[in-house]
Amino acid sequence: MPSPTELLRSVFGFDRFRAGQEDIVNAICAGRDTLAIMPTGGGKSLCFQLPALCGDGMTVVISPLIALMREQVRNLRELGVEARALTSGNSGEEAEEVERALADGRVKLLYMAPEQLAKSSTIAWLKRLSVKLIAVDEAHCVSQWGHDFRPDYLRITELRRALDVPVAAFTATADRETRQDIMERLFDGNAQVFLRGFDRPNLHLAFLPKDKPRDQLMRFVMARSGQAGIIYCATRAKTETLSQALNAAGHKSLAYHAGLDPEIRRVAETRFAREDGLIICATVAFGMGVDKPDIRWVAHADLPKNIESYYQEIGRAGRDGDPADTLTLYAMDDIRLRRAQIDEGRGDTARKEADHGRLNALLGLAEARRCRRSVLLGYFDEQCDHCGNCDLCTNPPEVFDGTEVVRKALSAILRTKERFGSGHLIDILRGVKTSKITAQKHDILPTFGVGGDLSKAAWQAVFRQMLGHDLIRPDVTRFGALRLTQAALPVLRDEAGIELRRDTIRSATPDRAPVRAQVSEDDEPLLAALKLKRRELADSLRAPAYVIFSDKVLIQMVADKPADLDDFARLSGVGDKKLAKYGDIFLAVINGAPTERLHPARRKLAGKSGGDLFDLLREAQLELSRGADGSGKLLQCSSALLARVARQKPRDLGALDRIIGEQKTDRFGKTFLEILQDA
Repeated sequence: MPSPTELLRSVFGFDRFRAGQEDIVNAICAGRDTLAIMPTGGGKSLCFQLPALCGDGMTVVISPLIALMREQVRNLRELGVEARALTSGNSGEEAEEVERALADGRVKLLYMAPEQLAKSSTIAWLKRLSVKLIAVDEAHCVSQWGHDFRPDYLRITELRRALDVPVAAFTATADRETRQDIMERLFDGNAQVFLRGFDRPNLHLAFLPKDKPRDQLMRFVMARSGQAGIIYCATRAKTETLSQALNAAGHKSLAYHAGLDPEIRRVAETRFAREDGLIICATVAFGMGVDKPDIRWVAHADLPKNIESYYQEIGRAGRDGDPADTLTLYAMDDIRLRRAQIDEGRGDTARKEADHGRLNALLGLAEARRCRRSVLLGYFDEQCDHCGNCDLCTNPPEVFDGTEVVRKALSAILRTKERFGSGHLIDILRGVKTSKITAQKHDILPTFGVGGDLSKAAWQAVFRQMLGHDLIRPDVTRFGALRLTQAALPVLRDEAGIELRRDTIRSATPDRAPVRAQVSEDDEPLLAALKLKRRELADSLRAPAYVIFSDKVLIQMVADKPADLDDFARLSGVGDKKLAKYGDIFLAVINGAPTERLHPARRKLAGKSGGDLFDLLREAQLELSRGADGSGKLLQCSSALLARVARQKPRDLGALDRIIGEQKTDRFGKTFLEILQDA
């Protein structure tokens, strides 16, 4: 039987392994469960393809992308390797050919999408084949802490136990929490781990605060004219408008996002793989599994969602090992968008807290004060002192002792009991008397006006850097109000100092044409929470979200913050049926606690004038329940009777008698009529 080294040369044409590959291959060939974290372009695929060719048996490869599977199968078959792909995209003829090859025992590598594991028959027929290894590509998809969680990946554990064979899992990006999650979910906590470094020294790293971002991108692309590149955008619309602008400027560009017709996406993928100098403007729907080695640059038109996504996306550049450039543009609007996406997500509080921490880590990279690569690698528990290949090594930023400024902000947060967002806090620091500040009596705080020497935009830059230092985080249980972390306490107590970048504060200016926000910055987390609840209800009905409430109604909820069913019923767009069905649910989100349970008769009066009358009548009845002197026999009207009185509003004792009866009219009549006449 040929050795791995011999097959490396005879099948793949390489004389030697890349750094780290040989140890991984030997561990897999020895039958050990293996988790390998390797940088993009580090040769992960060969680490499971080579053991698959050693000896008898078939290797099952779980991969999340049909396009990538097809590409790898095509490449392997060109090398003379019997590889097949079993996906939902197979034609009838292709499926029959795969079945024949499997029946003949010719297949050495069978690629499968994780969705195939959801079929009850899949594990049964795999057990009839001579499977010797399960290889898992993009293993971070198994982790709910990872940035691309795929629920079907959880079925791999069932497959592993059914086949009783080793598992080799691979990913290019996984922080400590995600690695631990992979270990528990795929290996029951026991596997040999290979951490082969995250550094891509050929990539030049750069970040810029947005300042006419379209012009910034155009200058970046023009300097690299004729080179293949990817521009990642936060929205589908931006991919199309930016692609049009690039084409108008003489570049070749295509837009790519999940909303496009599948055939249009397929053409874009094929053209990008085959053409030189093509630029793809894409959402994150593009890229996982991109195997083009000569992508010379990757730009982010907007801030990515976290540091893992950033690392994976820039990793698509320079896979051939030659120099490649990256640029990321960012602004406060990007941060607000990413915060809202976290708050609207389906995760529990712990997951959302962790995601806010990951976003803070990315902000720390954006606002880094020295070698950017050292900050990036430090996140993955690696060290680098001075890379010489990032914008901060080339042009070190001006820094200053920001301890006093930061302490003022931390004090404002504490003195307002960690209940407000940055917008309100900045108004306090700058001494701006808004109606909200006056109502909360925050204009008498010692911190009111202590930061008047800085503009609003400059204070936003300070808060942005504080988030990057992880001194503060949004509190997901308080709709994004800022709270202090443990790291902030030494600064607050004057036991530690903090450096800030002067350039990002000095250059901070208000957006020239700000997009009108639906709600204030401080209320954005509440709107996100309401949208999440609406989506959950809509999903349960398999209906569009607007069937529950329109955006306009949700925005009104945020603005009015109804405290009870009466307030909620007065919102425009809330009728009786929706009040009865959804009132308590949305009030619990707004107020952070379940609403007071009302008698059904009282609930029907919510928001109506009769509701207030009902409450007054009930209070009067309680006072007179044992008579004026408190010594009489207990006598009360039921809630249903009180509701009838509130609705019908009788004007004399006779009319009231016909509703509640003579005995109760004698006890309550005079007082009830006074209440009704005053209404």
